[in-house]
Amino acid sequence: MPDLIETVENGIATLTLNRPERLNALSMDIRTGLLEALERLGHDNTVGCIVLTGAGRAFCAGGDVKSMGERAAAGFEPRAAGIQFSNRIPRLMRAIPKTVIAMVNGVAVGAGLSMALACDLRVAARSARFGTGFLKIGLSGDWGGTWTLTRVVGTAKARELYLLGDMVSADEALAHGMVNRVTDDAELLTTTMAIARRIADLPQIAVGYAKRNLHAAETGDFQTVLDMEAFNQARCSQTEDHREAVNAFTEKRKPVFRGR
Repeated sequence: MPDLIETVENGIATLTLNRPERLNALSMDIRTGLLEALERLGHDNTVGCIVLTGAGRAFCAGGDVKSMGERAAAGFEPRAAGIQFSNRIPRLMRAIPKTVIAMVNGVAVGAGLSMALACDLRVAARSARFGTGFLKIGLSGDWGGTWTLTRVVGTAKARELYLLGDMVSADEALAHGMVNRVTDDAELLTTTMAIARRIADLPQIAVGYAKRNLHAAETGDFQTVLDMEAFNQARCSQTEDHREAVNAFTEKRKPVFRGR
């Protein structure tokens, strides 16, 4: 079986990390597969939402610790290049216009936590647990986790989670804003897919521009975001989907969006 499984059904793409025996620790096949699939699906007009999850009892345990010694032995420059290659994945997750949902079915640690945080939304099973884990193996962190976690939970909590390395339950993660929903394990798939369905049915050009606005709002000043909103709103106003929404409102019916 491949390390990454892709399925697409009714406009919802699911990418499943498939190394359950290793708690879906990140192999090179997973990394290259995610880069290729996210780039392709992120610009596929037939796809309205992407769900990222793990096989078995884990979402992702982060980097494959057993192979870290070998990779470090290659030297500083090759190791830095390898990390920069992997860091393209969270950057791409934020850059593509499609909404990416993390369906966190189990433990999400290290780069696995960073990957979940790079998603637009996170739905967690009640048994899921979260942790940074880097310092416990003598590493400082990658995949943008220090950046995303700081913006999600604030500076004090982000420092606590990195420096102390404590595991956080799903309910604690919800309280800190690390996840958007927590559901019973048996309802995780149903709950996540219901959210994905709602997003996939939205006008996708507008969704993509809203995502850009929201990312810009994390770091941009007010005037910059105002200018971006003006441009993006004007762009959306020229779409067929906007015209369809206006007509549907006038005609008192549900709009049918086509991503144009």
